[in-house]
Amino acid sequence: MRQVVIPRAGGYDRLTFETRPEPTPAAEEVVVASEAIGVNYADCVVRMGLYASARKYVGWPITPGFEFAGTVHAVGASVTDLKPGDRVFGVTRFGGYSTHVTVPRHQVFSLPARLDMAQASGFPTVFLTAYFALFELAHPRPGNTLLVHSAAGGVGGALLQLGRIAGCRTVGVVGASHKVETARALGADVVIDKSREDLWRAAERAAPHGYDVVLDANGVSTLRESYRHLAQPGKLVLYGFHSMLPRQGGRPNWVKLAADFLRTPRFNPLQLTGDNASVLAFNLSYLFERRDVLAESMDRLLTWLDEGRITPPPVTRFAFDRVADAHRALESGATVGKLVLVP
Repeated sequence: MRQVVIPRAGGYDRLTFETRPEPTPAAEEVVVASEAIGVNYADCVVRMGLYASARKYVGWPITPGFEFAGTVHAVGASVTDLKPGDRVFGVTRFGGYSTHVTVPRHQVFSLPARLDMAQASGFPTVFLTAYFALFELAHPRPGNTLLVHSAAGGVGGALLQLGRIAGCRTVGVVGASHKVETARALGADVVIDKSREDLWRAAERAAPHGYDVVLDANGVSTLRESYRHLAQPGKLVLYGFHSMLPRQGGRPNWVKLAADFLRTPRFNPLQLTGDNASVLAFNLSYLFERRDVLAESMDRLLTWLDEGRITPPPVTRFAFDRVADAHRALESGATVGKLVLVP
């Protein structure tokens, strides 16, 4: 098999390729021959050496990647409900950038009829992230107003769709005019194009009394104002800190990173209580062994997919050997939907 291996933290030149023997599954494992591999911003953060769970679970060298789709290549002795040739997709805690991925059986799911391989490979991470943020943490009520940053991206687009299922009014924020129609098509009731108008003035016009839930992966660039624009009570849900990282060049600016760290708001529990507000955060990569959460979340998501209530994000394909180009494009902030690698 071929896989991407990052020997140590750095730029795009750290994305190297290695050839290794095909894996043999343990008793409860499945080996999938990948036909498409989802690319996530977290993979770029792994490459830069800034992803905490990558250090905790793997270290260097590391193969990034959280999601894949393909055909079953081999199954372990205890796996009786899948066989070689079955079309599947799934999640993995790292190791996804590979022509063959080995994972526990509970992390593999049958390919939905509505999705092709590329769409399926980009489905689980963004929708599981959005599901956990909204239904496990925020628990919005019908009629609530949500503010969704990066609304034309993979997670942002999933949040817009799940917000609609929850009966909420959604206000989506995009960073470029070519993303406006994408956010509208995904269900945003209001779209704020912050490249053409003042974000927070527009946000106040859209929700004069504040937002019941704000979903923010930007970090320091919006975090303070996201909190200030909560309703009472309101919930700020964090799942990333993208604005602290580079938009070009592929390497962190350590001076900027340190400055942004110092500027990142600290939330005092006395202040939170007085403001009648909550700040919630999570990292999906820590949750894969939670079989109950994973099974329940995917069951509901796949039911909604089958009913036509959610649709996969638009997909841009990159050949496997162009992994550096995929990272470069994702970091630019100009992409819409999901990027996938095709071995």
